[in-house]
Amino acid sequence: MQCVLYRLGLTEYGEAYDIQKKLWSQKMNGQTEDALLLLEHPPTFTIGKSGKMDNLLLDKEELSEKGMSLFFIDRGGDITYHGPGQMVVYPIIDLKNRGKDIHRYIRDLQEIVIRTLADLKIEAWRDGKHVGVWIGNDKIAAIGVRVSRWITMHGLALNMNPALEHFSFINPCGILDRGVTSIARVLSREVPMEVVASGLVHHFSQVFDAQVEWRPASSLGCHS
Repeated sequence: MQCVLYRLGLTEYGEAYDIQKKLWSQKMNGQTEDALLLLEHPPTFTIGKSGKMDNLLLDKEELSEKGMSLFFIDRGGDITYHGPGQMVVYPIIDLKNRGKDIHRYIRDLQEIVIRTLADLKIEAWRDGKHVGVWIGNDKIAAIGVRVSRWITMHGLALNMNPALEHFSFINPCGILDRGVTSIARVLSREVPMEVVASGLVHHFSQVFDAQVEWRPASSLGCHS
């Protein structure tokens, strides 16, 4: 399949969501190829359709004081944190060309992350009970998707070197007995975002059998 890659940099959550909706609509109407968005968000909490406010451990005043945003969104899953140092990946792709299999799609997203981490000599795994990618008992990547008319939105967030203390403000994905980690914590060093991004796009291309073409973010009518 053909897939267009857009690197958006640090992007407010609401703006990124609007871009996803625009691309979804264009894809639905046959006006564009599949797309892949790579970006970071300012400190933001998102709560999915099955989420509970009880899993956010800050009130509105505390959120405001810390400069953090909160969005209620239409993906699956519970509460998730996004912030600088976390690579966020939003595929807008048509699953009608991939067997209309949502479970396979989620496994494929996990596989992309597992292969990307393997390039860094990090062994990661799937947990049959909890969606995401794990290092031991700690989550290193969160996955939450929405599929409407077989076209995907939302996606995954891989912890490169985010402020892990921000995860203490939530019960991540509503899970109380697990931790959160990052590439920087596992390796005791930072890895350049570009290195991981290149590996992830390469593995996306392999797993989804996609020819990926980069285009500037300006072509979306947003910042570059």
